[in-house]
Amino acid sequence: MKGEKYRFGEFELDTARQQLRRAGEPVHVEPRALDLLCHLIEHRDRVVPKDELLDEVWGDRFVSEAALTTALRTARLAVGDTGSRQHLIRTVHRRGCQFVAPVTAVDGTPSPAGGRTAGVRATPADRSIGADRQTIRFCRAGDGTRIAYAAVGSGPPLLKAANWMSHLDLEWTTPVWSHWLGGLARDRQLIRYDERGCGLSDWVVPGFTFDDWVDDLETVVEAAGLDTFPLLGVSQGGAVAVAYAVRHPERVSRLILAGAYARGRQVRARSETEGAEAALDLDVARVGWIHQDPRFLRVFASQFLPEGTQEDWDEFTAFQRQTTSPSNGVRFLEEFARIDVSDIAHRVACPTLILHSRDDERVPASQANELAALIPDSRLVLLKSRNHLLTAFEPAWDEFLSCIDAFLSE
Repeated sequence: MKGEKYRFGEFELDTARQQLRRAGEPVHVEPRALDLLCHLIEHRDRVVPKDELLDEVWGDRFVSEAALTTALRTARLAVGDTGSRQHLIRTVHRRGCQFVAPVTAVDGTPSPAGGRTAGVRATPADRSIGADRQTIRFCRAGDGTRIAYAAVGSGPPLLKAANWMSHLDLEWTTPVWSHWLGGLARDRQLIRYDERGCGLSDWVVPGFTFDDWVDDLETVVEAAGLDTFPLLGVSQGGAVAVAYAVRHPERVSRLILAGAYARGRQVRARSETEGAEAALDLDVARVGWIHQDPRFLRVFASQFLPEGTQEDWDEFTAFQRQTTSPSNGVRFLEEFARIDVSDIAHRVACPTLILHSRDDERVPASQANELAALIPDSRLVLLKSRNHLLTAFEPAWDEFLSCIDAFLSE
């Protein structure tokens, strides 16, 4: 051990004395679990492979991975973490583990990785970004629907069009979205909202169409007092962003589309077979959402995060259940399948950056190619990933943020 002290949250770890304290009081931890915790914190700037943990904690003694799993569970319990939450110790599928909570040495020296989740680059401003720093407000659409929107961070604005499965408050606590918020709000003000039928916005609404979503974006822009701004659209939010940019070319300075598409699955079906597959996908989704079938919800999660772990999928499933009602879940999926902005995308007048996972299993990269061909002043970047929603623990996430930073600084 290096004999250093580290603080994270209410905890202090003294590696020389092999002591863990919480709010000054000793916390009993089984020795192997404490050794594991010490090693992860000392090497928090990277993902530590399982083999390295086995060698470091157990030495020449042969043990199975079950022993490592038990020690990892014990370490998590000692610091108030769980396998489903993973706010402090994150398991990276097929790679190992990483300590991702903010850490500071007792002498005040910041951790090498800034104590942040891998992939979200640290700056002094980052430490002020969080759910406790955002401001949530409400505005009303023309039909009376209440829309929740939030702002966090400081600097020039970046507006994110709403996409399904959002919750302005709970997003900070899920690994599905938390790194997106920190990364996008770094050195700028991120403004986002929950679309109707979802999150903190009204769930029982008079209208539930694509045009309603575009109208809601207009409502948020006015309520937030925005003039000219860059606009980000993720997944089906990309089509909403395209439609808004065409309606208001004077307001959108730059457009960023991530995992987006111009045409929903039913619209883009080119054959009887593709049409039947799209209809079957929707039928299965209806049954899964209406009955909240955990088997379906797990498969659904794996489509968004094919490289995730079982814990990732369970976290995703738990989050999606909190974001909307089963009936609204079905309505969303039905409307997504009918999206079509292919006839207006050529009217986008601002520079556009299109980012898409090369092997996206939810929205194929061919849809990004179509958008790039339709939008005149656009550039396409294909990222090395299979995930529809990029995770903090893949190289594509750093590239994603770098591309956005460079694009917005031009």
